[in-house]
Amino acid sequence: MNSSPGRTSAGHSRRAFLSASAGVAGAVALSGTAQAADLRPTANGQLPPGKPIAPQRPDAQLRALLAEVDQQRIEDAVRELVSFGTRHTLSSQDDPQRGIGAARDWLYAQLRSYAEQSQGRMTVELQSYDQEPADRIPVTTRITNVVATIRGTTHPERVHVVSGHYDSRVSDVMDAVSDAPGADDDASGVAVVLELARLLSATPLESTVVLAAVAAEEQGLYGAQHMAEQFAAAGTDVRAMFTDDIVGSSHADDGTEDPRTIRLFAEGVPTAETPEQAAIRRSVGGENDSPSRQLARFVTDVAAGDATGMRVRVIYRRDRFLRGGDHIPFLENGYPAARFTEPHEDFRHQHQDVRDEDGVRYGDLPEFCDFGYIARVAKVNLAAIWSLAQGPGAPTDVAVRTSQLTNDTELVWARGPEPDLAGYEVVWRETTAPDWTHSIDVGDTTTAIVDLSKDNVFFGVRAVDADGHRSPVTFPVPQRD
Repeated sequence: MNSSPGRTSAGHSRRAFLSASAGVAGAVALSGTAQAADLRPTANGQLPPGKPIAPQRPDAQLRALLAEVDQQRIEDAVRELVSFGTRHTLSSQDDPQRGIGAARDWLYAQLRSYAEQSQGRMTVELQSYDQEPADRIPVTTRITNVVATIRGTTHPERVHVVSGHYDSRVSDVMDAVSDAPGADDDASGVAVVLELARLLSATPLESTVVLAAVAAEEQGLYGAQHMAEQFAAAGTDVRAMFTDDIVGSSHADDGTEDPRTIRLFAEGVPTAETPEQAAIRRSVGGENDSPSRQLARFVTDVAAGDATGMRVRVIYRRDRFLRGGDHIPFLENGYPAARFTEPHEDFRHQHQDVRDEDGVRYGDLPEFCDFGYIARVAKVNLAAIWSLAQGPGAPTDVAVRTSQLTNDTELVWARGPEPDLAGYEVVWRETTAPDWTHSIDVGDTTTAIVDLSKDNVFFGVRAVDADGHRSPVTFPVPQRD
């Protein structure tokens, strides 16, 4: 907690007193001022209208980057990865033309070539370890993630991760010999990662972005598990993680198309929730307000609509029914994480031997990919990760004071360290609403009192910088003192 909540650096009290006559619809918008402001109803009971939340528009730099997303490069990357025959985790690691080792070396070379334009900001490493025999790993196997890190210029300690997995499989998950093209699952996601690396490596970012092609997803999320554990062991402040897994096709198995939708899976109750956190949640709510859900809401705020040509359909699940992906190890280590996946999967074209059967072509082949769709998915990722990296960090130490029984809500938080911090917004919604609906600009303060009951609506706080970039929302916890 900030040692002096409610005070500016000059020591002046900066409380925003906010009032509403009847629920969320009557909320007041207020900019914080040096003197306390008390906005109670006027003599005729009228209040200024509330401020509905509008999507964050892309700034000029982001619009320019989005225009540079190259569909042909994405297609070329998918086809190149397919050309290695199989990328099964147990396939050859030293054949220069076939197997996971050849794919690894090509990815490393691609990312190194992009690093050359970064003026030293981007580094590339082969993050390797020896996996002892385990489920779907019959012998000790070298597992290697190809990881590019673009170090932030202002807040390098804040890290945002995007990954795809470059291993592949066929019907038998232990078949390391047969052709396993893995075009959609998951050369498509790796192609997104490569395109982000190409575009972001040439652009200074305020906080750090990690772009990774991880291995051994199909055998049991081993590569992502290692990466997440490495971050956790180093105490890395991972603010967000997205995995792009099966983002290559807009076609459903019945032939219908949905080329403008991407699913984003985001868990509710955190995987790593402690018993103490669970007890608080059961008391005050928050099942729909985990850090991962706030991350998903942030994506819909900055990456949907005209900017990307896509609708982000948030799914209130950790992953698809009884399935999983590379975001899960990050969730297990307490990091906010979510998964991008195409709107309708065609299971004839994933985890299948390449074959023709009863007039149907099976196999995860490039001919079943929609490369224009992958390019739009790349734009969604680019808008999300750019906005996270260039914007202020989500507020910390956010709490609702509960030392006294009141029908208003007093929120407190710690002031962020950003040099371009402009202030904060209090956001809220009805408890039954899926997303934040209203906001109040409270200025550069660390305390706000809102004349809405904490028992009737959900509140959050987000930061805003001088350029209008907004942070993800932080959901408050009770503070009893």
